[in-house]
Amino acid sequence: MRVTESTGKAPRVRGEFDVIREGLRLLGRAAHRTRATRRELFRDAFALTPLPALPSHPPVVRRIHPAVRRVVVWLPHLAVTVLAGYLFGLGSGWYGNDEYAYDGGHVGVPVGCAAAIPLLLALFRPVGAWWLSMLMCFATAAFSGAMYDWPWAEATFFSHLAVLTMAVLRNSIGTAVAMWLLTYLTGVVALWTSAHHSGAANVTEMAAASAVVVAVAVSLRGWTAASRRAEASGALTAEERSRRTRLEKRTSIAHELHDVVAHHMSVIAIQAEAAPYRVENPPPELTASFATIRENAIAALAELRRVLGVVRTEDYEAPSAPQPTLADLDRLLGNVRDAGLAVGMTVTGARRELPQGVELSAYRIVQEALSNALRHAPGAPAEVELSYVLGGLALRIVNGPPTGERTPSPGAGQGVAGMRERVAMLGGRMTAGETPDGGYEVAVLLLTDDPVTDPVTDTAADPAADTAAEPAAGVREKAVGT
Repeated sequence: MRVTESTGKAPRVRGEFDVIREGLRLLGRAAHRTRATRRELFRDAFALTPLPALPSHPPVVRRIHPAVRRVVVWLPHLAVTVLAGYLFGLGSGWYGNDEYAYDGGHVGVPVGCAAAIPLLLALFRPVGAWWLSMLMCFATAAFSGAMYDWPWAEATFFSHLAVLTMAVLRNSIGTAVAMWLLTYLTGVVALWTSAHHSGAANVTEMAAASAVVVAVAVSLRGWTAASRRAEASGALTAEERSRRTRLEKRTSIAHELHDVVAHHMSVIAIQAEAAPYRVENPPPELTASFATIRENAIAALAELRRVLGVVRTEDYEAPSAPQPTLADLDRLLGNVRDAGLAVGMTVTGARRELPQGVELSAYRIVQEALSNALRHAPGAPAEVELSYVLGGLALRIVNGPPTGERTPSPGAGQGVAGMRERVAMLGGRMTAGETPDGGYEVAVLLLTDDPVTDPVTDTAADPAADTAAEPAAGVREKAVGT
């Protein structure tokens, strides 16, 4: 029975402690916000907080000429300066109002200064400008007998609202609420301390107008902060998507490299193991050499699988079908033609069997280039040229400009980067760019043999580069001529 009672009371005690802990946490957050508000209102009241310029990246601003854009981004500062000048003239009586004239004198200039100076100060120190505007309220209250609107004249009324708006936009919500409360209390105190005014008191109007201004400014500040967070999140998402696309392409290349190299290493290990049995009574040295070759091949295969295994994703499945080669280009072109791309192929040089990695990379490069043509230049014809040159294979894929019949579809933006990585893996060369007629051209040279050494100069010569450059240059001239 005792155990039952203790277990029944324990949850209730824990629940009470949770309520107390939550209450203390809320009190701590409230105290922290109160300290932050007190710091912004008093200690950092005159801290330099300049009004920022407009961002230059929005589409509306970006379309403007750069010379005009440098002026457009400072429009808020220009608008505040113009408003300060207008309110100074309004308070000084320049527009024909004699609201502040009494006994043959005129107090309009001080009222105009009380409206303009805090507004200009708000460009750099908004909280300090708000305090100055509050002090100006009591200063103008000394002339209450001469003013119709009191304690805020018409000019200082709008000036105080503008200063309050600029202060709220650059401070916390707690500071905004405190400013509204102090504005109302200041009006009440000014109304109470000067009972000899002859005009109509506008404390209630100021309280209502400042409440609306604070609400709109806080909402605008929140909307701006949310837009910036969404923009930053969108940029981060695009960067992550681009990075993921690059990693996927590199992973795909690593998979294909593993399949190609692993196949050849396996063949070497099997042939080295079977070679001694093909010779009757082979010498022990030969058997030991083949055994060493087999052991090295197996060790290299294991090391290759260990190193490239780190880039394999968990859901990766090894391809069950053989990897494509240049012999499969006809089928690829047929599929592309069915998709609506008019493409032709020209082959120069004597066809020969190339290393499997070269043929696979060449196939993937042609595939990626034609996919880009389908996406970015729908309806434009394309041409694929293969040149079997000495020591390598030259590729050229060129398409015409978009015809405008269909809208281009954006891609991931990593197709050319993937092609460059494949070419770099084989030690080749690649150029890609727009053609003079508005199309796009991809020219690639894949090396298959070691550089030929010149016996005279004893330097490595690259005949493939010169040989591949000739057909590519000829085709480029033909494209430019058409």
